Amino acid sequence: MMADARIGSVSVDRFIAAPPEKVWRALTEPELLATWWAPGDIAATVGHSFHLQMPGFGSIPCIVTEVEPHTRFTYSFNGHWLLTWRLVPEGTGTRLLLDHTGFQLDDKRELGAFERMGQGWRSTVLPRLAEAIA
Repeated sequence: MMADARIGSVSVDRFIAAPPEKVWRALTEPELLATWWAPGDIAATVGHSFHLQMPGFGSIPCIVTEVEPHTRFTYSFNGHWLLTWRLVPEGTGTRLLLDHTGFQLDDKRELGAFERMGQGWRSTVLPRLAEAIA
């Protein structure tokens, strides 16, 4: 990678009307994750390697890099993207903050993914998470 490569990141902020413990389970338990995003053998254990079955893209390799129960969960996605989920208690619910980083903006495919992902997380994926928990 060139030193001056442009790296993009998507940040999403969503209030979920459920306590952090419930949101945490939806992010880290395979049977719950599959109801709102993708099937896969996810686990909240640093170093855990798993795959998410992404419709249209197949099996995507991931590795858990950070776990702070009910607070922070980070894993690599497809080798160079990083998804960091932060859960902040807010009233009777949770402020869910997602940072999806590592997009190589000088690569046409990556730029396209970057342009679609922000909207996809906001308008489709996180609303499905909120519904699954409700």
